Amino acid sequence: MVRSLGADHVMDYTREDFTQGTQRYDLIFDCFANHPLLACRRVLNPKGTYIVVGGPVGPMIAILASWIAALVLSWFVSQKFVTFIARPSKDDLTILGELIATGKVTPVIDRRYSLREAPEAIRYLEAGHARGKIVITLE
Repeated sequence: MVRSLGADHVMDYTREDFTQGTQRYDLIFDCFANHPLLACRRVLNPKGTYIVVGGPVGPMIAILASWIAALVLSWFVSQKFVTFIARPSKDDLTILGELIATGKVTPVIDRRYSLREAPEAIRYLEAGHARGKIVITLE
């Protein structure tokens, strides 16, 4: 699925730990932050960039600590460590809707649930195996 979206290199995180290989990356776009920051730094090229858009599972303080560590590390190394938090606006969502309507962006929907199935949807999401977005419909 990820390759069909345009990825050059795809790995199965359940079978392979990208931080243990010899491959070096110009960019790591981390949605989960489930690897130690220094392990990610080890496989990042000297001028590479690490972007974290999520955080480790746990209390909010753990997420904030990992974001702060990434920012502080950037002051001392040639690599860039960046955190990203989306703040969608009406204009952003309008543009995103247009991109989807024209086929320039394809949303990946794993499963759909009715509102009464929301607890099941949350259990599925928490299991960590979703391969796209989970949609809850108001039926």
